[in-house]
Amino acid sequence: MCGPPGSANGGWVSGTVAGVLGTGPAEVTLRAPTPVETELRLEWTPDEARLLDEGRLLAEAFRADVPDAPPPVPLDVAVEAARDYPGLARHPFPGCVVCGSLRAPGDGMRVWPGPVPGRPDMLAAAWHVDPWLADDDGGVQTAAVWGVLDCPTGWVHIRTGIVAVLGRHNVAMHQRVAPGQTYVVVARDEGREGRKNWASAGLYDTSGQLMASARATWITLNSGDPRATSSSGESSR
Repeated sequence: MCGPPGSANGGWVSGTVAGVLGTGPAEVTLRAPTPVETELRLEWTPDEARLLDEGRLLAEAFRADVPDAPPPVPLDVAVEAARDYPGLARHPFPGCVVCGSLRAPGDGMRVWPGPVPGRPDMLAAAWHVDPWLADDDGGVQTAAVWGVLDCPTGWVHIRTGIVAVLGRHNVAMHQRVAPGQTYVVVARDEGREGRKNWASAGLYDTSGQLMASARATWITLNSGDPRATSSSGESSR
């Protein structure tokens, strides 16, 4: 599932690696970009997991504490916020499977977070769960839930003009997410230091029940990184 060009979405990778540890909260550190269309190896014990590319460590997961979530917003607020999604004007990774501005309906998740009125530290988006995200048990793939909690935490900082990539992701899944339903995802700025940028996120149903929570660390890239492009180009899952 595409994120930055030539590599997989960080949240999707994190959820895939953490998923082998079960349903409890986990934290994943991304050590290197995960290539797409490449055979990789996933190793795990009951308490940790590692994703490798011919011996090179790409990501590692450990059991972790439950992260706090920012408060929910109503669905209509999230829908309206998405109209001002900054990625529609300029997107560093327009082919991203989660938030890519090039994705047509049914192609990608189309989670487009925009600013919440009266809350300059928060973004929100609506997420309608397409059937292709279903798992074998009738729920939603763990990787998809981690993905939807990934990109909004990045846009909290990317909207300021930087280019950043996910470095660490701590997620707890509280309730089962279902295909065909609509949810609200919110993300909140939690500060920055040097190249590190922190944000929290929450996934809620339309009644305001918390489905999943997250805390993410994003790493600022060189501001002249060539991957910072306008919203044009090719997309692929």
